[in-house]
Amino acid sequence: MFKRRDPLSVRQSVWRALWPHGGWGRAALYVKHRLRRLPDTPRKISRGIMVGVFTTFTPFYGLHFFVAAALAVIVRGNVMAALLGTFFGNPLTYVPIAVVSLNLGHFMLGTEMRGEVDENIFGKFFRAGEALFWNSWSAMTGAPVNWTATQIFWNDVFLPYLIGGLVPGVFTGIAAYTICLPLIEAYQRRRRGKLKVKLDEIRRKAAERASAKADLKAEKSAKGEANG
Repeated sequence: MFKRRDPLSVRQSVWRALWPHGGWGRAALYVKHRLRRLPDTPRKISRGIMVGVFTTFTPFYGLHFFVAAALAVIVRGNVMAALLGTFFGNPLTYVPIAVVSLNLGHFMLGTEMRGEVDENIFGKFFRAGEALFWNSWSAMTGAPVNWTATQIFWNDVFLPYLIGGLVPGVFTGIAAYTICLPLIEAYQRRRRGKLKVKLDEIRRKAAERASAKADLKAEKSAKGEANG
């Protein structure tokens, strides 16, 4: 029922993942619209955005929604805003984020990254996931396990990424909070003002209708007394 009439090819699917229908500008406008309509205080919404943006600097690919939601609960932020905030991380920003986080992490740990970051990071993520799957399978079947790929992934990617992502993640998250808070406050004030104007207009029209009915009733009563 919900299948496409013209299924996308592999190439089209990859391109759609990198460039959504309507472009990233349209996607950003959608996120902006959803954030504005959230029924919560500006501070809670901004805290949610802050932890959502921060989460994109962590190496928990595939789990960013869960991490952002958990952090939103901890800081008493809006969970939906946190989920929307994770869209700061997308195919156009993940590589720069990874490069900055990994290089900074290795610098802080006093280690070196083997190979080009943007060339092998996702390959190491894949190999680590593959090793985890087969080692879990080996544990159930009694076959020998090999954690070499997982150890390389931990030392070369995960730990440096986790440590190095803290500084730019915190900085960018706080910047997002600082920028979003006054904008959301201004939007909500303007929206409350518009709602007040509409409510006053509704009350005015209701009062006019009630007054017109009262005048009509008084006029009919006066005519009845005159005829009597």
